[in-house]
Amino acid sequence: MDTPLLDAITGPEDVKQLSETQVVQLCEEIRCFLVDSVLRTGGHLASNLGTIELTVALHRALNSPQDKIVFDVGHQCYTHKLLTGRKAGFAHLRQLDGISGFPNPRESVHDSFIAGHGNTALSLAIGMAWAKKLKGEPGWVVAVIGDGAFTGGMVYEGMNNIASLNNLMVILNDNKMSISKNVGAMARYLTHLRANPKYFRMNRHLSDTLSEIPVVGPPLRAFLRRTKTIIRRSMYDSTMFEDMGFQYLGPLDGHNVRELEQTMRNIMVRSGPLFLHVVTTKGKGYQPAEENPGEYHGVSGAKPGVIPDPEVAAPASFSTIFGKALCEAAAANSKICAITAAMKYGTGLQFFGHAYPNRFFDVGMAEQHEITFAAGLASQGMIPVAAIYSTFLQRAYDQIIHDVELLKVKVLFAIDRAGLVPADGETHQGVYDPAFLSQIGIPTYSPSNYAELRYWLIKLLGQDFTGPQAIRYPRGGEADVLAQYGCTGREYDFLINSPEARAVLVSYGSEVEDVLAAGSHLEARGIPCSVCKLVKIFPFTDDFLHDIERFDVILFAEECVQRGGIGEQLVSCLAERGWHGTFIHRAVDNNKLTHATVPQMKKILGLDEEHLVQDVEKALTEKKEQ
Repeated sequence: MDTPLLDAITGPEDVKQLSETQVVQLCEEIRCFLVDSVLRTGGHLASNLGTIELTVALHRALNSPQDKIVFDVGHQCYTHKLLTGRKAGFAHLRQLDGISGFPNPRESVHDSFIAGHGNTALSLAIGMAWAKKLKGEPGWVVAVIGDGAFTGGMVYEGMNNIASLNNLMVILNDNKMSISKNVGAMARYLTHLRANPKYFRMNRHLSDTLSEIPVVGPPLRAFLRRTKTIIRRSMYDSTMFEDMGFQYLGPLDGHNVRELEQTMRNIMVRSGPLFLHVVTTKGKGYQPAEENPGEYHGVSGAKPGVIPDPEVAAPASFSTIFGKALCEAAAANSKICAITAAMKYGTGLQFFGHAYPNRFFDVGMAEQHEITFAAGLASQGMIPVAAIYSTFLQRAYDQIIHDVELLKVKVLFAIDRAGLVPADGETHQGVYDPAFLSQIGIPTYSPSNYAELRYWLIKLLGQDFTGPQAIRYPRGGEADVLAQYGCTGREYDFLINSPEARAVLVSYGSEVEDVLAAGSHLEARGIPCSVCKLVKIFPFTDDFLHDIERFDVILFAEECVQRGGIGEQLVSCLAERGWHGTFIHRAVDNNKLTHATVPQMKKILGLDEEHLVQDVEKALTEKKEQ
């Protein structure tokens, strides 16, 4: 692919040297490069295609790294990475030892902050802007915020604290989407702004006309600027951003790079805080992504050019199995409700939304609200199911403790993407929920195949279970080797139960596959070894503790952080019962999390078959020598 201008870019200064004609060409080269590269490697496609012109204009108007750019969410930063000298790194985007899919200051001086979760940029930018003022440093801090982030509460907490920062600019990248379509009052408000351009046409026409009138024209134009708030009030009946303290400009065409650059240069001579409203098209320039931005938000690198329909069931996965099973449960119980935080398709709730629209709630990018809203439903006798990615559940920990657990209301946390997650790196790993849920005493179940997920989901929604419960399951599909075990309905099962075994390997979820492989490997080498699969991972039953304390060596492997994880809780319980064997805890060192495949991460963390075998052999040898 021929990209001569892009190939010559080593940093933002090179972008500033281009003519207006070359800038337009550069944008087209970037668009072609991203489509070709991301469809091969996988990554976030639609969001980045929509921010090309905006990012080019930013780097022509700003002086990075003196001026700071904070992206919200960070998956719209690919053009920024290309303009800061990282084109070669896209060959290994989101791969082991390759570049991250999000901004990361460890990767470049032009990345001002790591940004994997949404609606954080304004708070970050305010902190950076204040730091500049306190240190007497020049430069702007610019927060590029997608309109999906405006469905989350942190944006408004930040807007309430902008004070009179004269070095802060917020750019609203308004594409009418987060991952799924935006929902709620804020989405309707932005639609109103986009759909009512009367003020901007009138303002532009008057300004151009007055400029041509000698003597009296400039004073009249200055008067028009002073009365702009009154004009906007008459046009919009609302000036939320101005009422919060911003100077609001827009909406602008987010794909007119010349207009964007000129506008930024013009407004930066003013004192902030500034608010620039830019309208873009998610997936711009690539028809499949434009027509289906939700499905092309993230691509896996397979089947380029295919336009999948998000309304049609995806290939079997834990998410879709969950969504369909929940529909079955809701058919039998009219109290069951489903809630998601802007992840309807990701969590498999599109089926529920179609079947039971009155009991389905998409609250936007607002996990804290999701959990407390669920608590409110539960307090009035409904049975809410809060379907949420593990990495996002941690954003609502206070609400879990204070609004759900204290009153013991019946909320079922359906935790998707539990365990290690490939490609997105340290910001999106589902490795904390077993630790923080067990620490506050919430019963947690972790099925390892579809049959167990269906069985325990229905069971937990039934009358026999009260108070909060959690069921967690991994990203993607079930492993064939685990599917063959089906579901016994028991809270734990011995998959290998050798009478002569002195060691037992214990795990839950998808890590059971590695533990089972290690157990079989040891058996084949003449080392009898049992393997136990937990479904209920917390709290432990007396039967389970009784069954494993007969072993001299217990290896517990989990895709959870080591400190405070289920393994640490287990060894504590065994010690209380007087067990004095060797306990090996293989878990996640969160200092070693990176963007890689799950097998690669397991090898780094010692959770793969090879390391588990070595651990057991070493422990048994040491026991023999004692």
